[in-house]
Amino acid sequence: MELPLVVGVDGSEPSMRAVDWATDEAGLRGLPLRLVYASLWERYEGTSLAQGLDRPSEQEMAEDIVDAAARRAHGRDAKVKISTDVLPEEPVPALLRESRHATALVLGSRGRSSIAELLLGSVSLAVAARADCPVIVLRGSHDNQAKSGTRRRIVLGVAEEAHNSAAVRFAFHEAEARKVELEAVRAWRCPAHETTDHPLLAGKPARLREQRAAETLDAALDAAVAGHPSVQLHRRTVEGPARKVLLDVSATADLLVVGAQRRQGHFGLQLGRVAHAVLHHSACPVAVVPQPVRTP
Repeated sequence: MELPLVVGVDGSEPSMRAVDWATDEAGLRGLPLRLVYASLWERYEGTSLAQGLDRPSEQEMAEDIVDAAARRAHGRDAKVKISTDVLPEEPVPALLRESRHATALVLGSRGRSSIAELLLGSVSLAVAARADCPVIVLRGSHDNQAKSGTRRRIVLGVAEEAHNSAAVRFAFHEAEARKVELEAVRAWRCPAHETTDHPLLAGKPARLREQRAAETLDAALDAAVAGHPSVQLHRRTVEGPARKVLLDVSATADLLVVGAQRRQGHFGLQLGRVAHAVLHHSACPVAVVPQPVRTP
């Protein structure tokens, strides 16, 4: 049985754009679509309302929202199998539980204004840091079409320990399903203390760093290349901070794929700096694919 794509909906326009994107994605992959609204409305409206004859007004609103989202998805692709659910609990734990039985979670950025759109909602960030499945966050500037993205290119950010990683496999599957090219990018830096003014050694540290970056790319991609021969792959090494490099390339991509690289911190699981940065500032949707937890 195929696990569904799960979309967190809350009635906002960003969440409805996430429904559009996820409907396209479900159609491409032949997956069912599950639309979920989660809110602990009893906290705000009182338990007596929940126990009475009338349903809480927010529950009625929630059911209207998921029904509207289902109609929107059906109108976009009538072949996609759609289910809905309204969960009387906080959004983050509800979506994390959904992630245990999902192919991926699709969430909208929660901004409602031109300024707020630049920032990521707390729900999306918390879920991306802890979900068991890939989490795809739709940035507000995107056209929200998975089937026919305007740039026809997926970008994969390749980390140091990316050999046979879930992020690599996910990126290849996406490129193959959409029939678009995949660009795998590895950022590298040449620390200042490795540079030298000696004419015989000038540029050597940089060349070594770039060569290591290319070797990292090859090691990360070779197995996936063999399994997906139809994918048009471009390998690219770029000097600079990984966050800046990936944010720059996101401007010309339909999807940016990164590994979660989670760390155990004082407040539980936290995303690495690169994933955190691209989730906040990417110019295109971002897929955060879980990697094994690292401890300090």
